[in-house]
Amino acid sequence: MKTVKICLNSIEKVKSFVNAITRFDVDFDLVSGRYVIDAKSIMGIFSLDLSKPIDLNIHANEEMDAILEVLKPYIIE
Repeated sequence: MKTVKICLNSIEKVKSFVNAITRFDVDFDLVSGRYVIDAKSIMGIFSLDLSKPIDLNIHANEEMDAILEVLKPYIIE
């Protein structure tokens, strides 16, 4: 598992983010405070506070490089 911080501060970013990660057959969790939601759920994402960076847990052993490449526009250092 790998954790990265992402920023989803607009509706367009949320939609493109979900479209990007649904291509992969691995689990993604968004963690905001004590809430953990499925990152492939648009409704779940909108239940979070999107004004702050969110932790994304990527549950993958393979394809990690490809996943991180797709997530580059959303990752904050």
